[in-house]
Amino acid sequence: MSMKPFCIQAVLFDFDGTLTQPGAIDFNAIRREIGCPGRTPVLEFIEALADSQKKADAWQVVQRFEMAAAAVSEPNRGAEEIIGHIRKSGLRLGILSRNGLASIRRALDNFKYVGETDFDYVGSRDLPLKPKPHPEGVYHAARSMGVDAEQVLVVGDYVFDIQAGQAAGAVTVFLENGTAGESGSSDFSIAHLEDLRAVLRMGLPLPAGKLPNDLLQRFMADFKLDDPSIIMGPGVGEDVAAIRPVENQLLILKSDPITFATSAIDQYTILVNANDIATAGATPRWLLVTLLFPCGTTPSQIGHVMGGIQERGARLGISLCGGHTEITDAVTRPVVSGMMLGTVPEADLVDKRRMRPGDHVLLTKKVAVEGTAILAREFGDRLVAMGMSRRDLDEANAYLSRIGILTEARIAAATDGIHGMHDVTEGGIATALTELSAAGGWRIEVNTDAVPVYTHTRRMCRLLGLDPLGLIGSGSLLICCSPDTSRQLMAQIESAGIAVSRIGRVTPGIAGIDALSGGEPVGWPVFERDELARLYDGGALP
Repeated sequence: MSMKPFCIQAVLFDFDGTLTQPGAIDFNAIRREIGCPGRTPVLEFIEALADSQKKADAWQVVQRFEMAAAAVSEPNRGAEEIIGHIRKSGLRLGILSRNGLASIRRALDNFKYVGETDFDYVGSRDLPLKPKPHPEGVYHAARSMGVDAEQVLVVGDYVFDIQAGQAAGAVTVFLENGTAGESGSSDFSIAHLEDLRAVLRMGLPLPAGKLPNDLLQRFMADFKLDDPSIIMGPGVGEDVAAIRPVENQLLILKSDPITFATSAIDQYTILVNANDIATAGATPRWLLVTLLFPCGTTPSQIGHVMGGIQERGARLGISLCGGHTEITDAVTRPVVSGMMLGTVPEADLVDKRRMRPGDHVLLTKKVAVEGTAILAREFGDRLVAMGMSRRDLDEANAYLSRIGILTEARIAAATDGIHGMHDVTEGGIATALTELSAAGGWRIEVNTDAVPVYTHTRRMCRLLGLDPLGLIGSGSLLICCSPDTSRQLMAQIESAGIAVSRIGRVTPGIAGIDALSGGEPVGWPVFERDELARLYDGGALP
């Protein structure tokens, strides 16, 4: 499974049982003395007492036990060493405890090399904050240390520590102290504090250059290569992939970079490349990827992308069989360039040069499927500020699941009378139709009134000053077919749960687009670059 991507700026430790050896405080004895039921948290029990004198007496009991335990407590195994390592790494460092501050300070007196001044934040129950498992303390610690809560690594030996960290969106590490315990589904579990070094490494930025070999080997360890045609696959020191040719089949090759999307980049990498292979009537089989990450990227973020590409490809029968990974200042956000290979029997190759005047032009789904999902993911906050609801954005986000065209391409490829297929990518439907016309060598007449646009897409584009016809549109497939095939094919695609529209026809003449609206000629837009690129550059805002 691909790992959770994270970047650490601060580490927040629980204290008792985490930085100190466990078992110093006898909680059962405290419960007996104050009358607290066995599984009821002590602090919450005391706060719920109605009698002020009983409450004050109970707090004195807790403080007495804490101070006695603090006087004899010892640093946990590896605690001082890992604190030193964290300080050298330039990370902020904090403590968040349900204990009182006085007992924390007394226990720190027993440390040989570490004191209170080594911590940027010390949070105890003396602060007016709700105790763990409530996330308020984690949020307060993050603000005090000048970092976002998602950049905090919360380390603790009890489920309350993990629950507080998870509720705040932090990365969580459960310390087992050499024994199994209730971890609350933490992001990581470690036996001892010295094991925290490996977790920290996954969240610290890498220097520029190739991905270190040990990390590469680790990330590829779970890759499953079940394809017997791969003779030599990915591995440390392997410079090439070797594939046994498929007899009596054509090899179809495709390359495409993913530059716009940062979230779900693994899914875009697989589908955007596989889509083009499918338009030739071929089956996507093998993938090579070059992954470029900006400086400041952490190993976990790289591992998440690599693992996601491998997993998503495997679901479609596509094998990740090689590539290159590098951290470089040549990019400011992740860029994944994929090269995909597929196979098709020569007789089944779908060649756009077979297009003929009279062919119907069909479009599956609606325009700007991919662009709509990217706008919702990358510009959601801006769109909310402009009046869109979170519900609408969530619905638009879901368009990500529609960016594959493999199903409709497979249906079309198996149908007689198919003369060309082309998936809609950068530059949107406007550019895709122009490209289809050029590849086929004939003109295309487009009924602009028949070109379908999602309601969410139309509204987003209006708010952001974009034209949906020029917005990146992976997920829509253009199909040229004979008139006799058109009705049957549309019925088959619709029976698969995919919308399809007839938007035009192939006509005689030099390649180009003739657009009609209401039966009258209208202009057809030309986009020198995708509308999304213009938005990223800040040139599309109204």
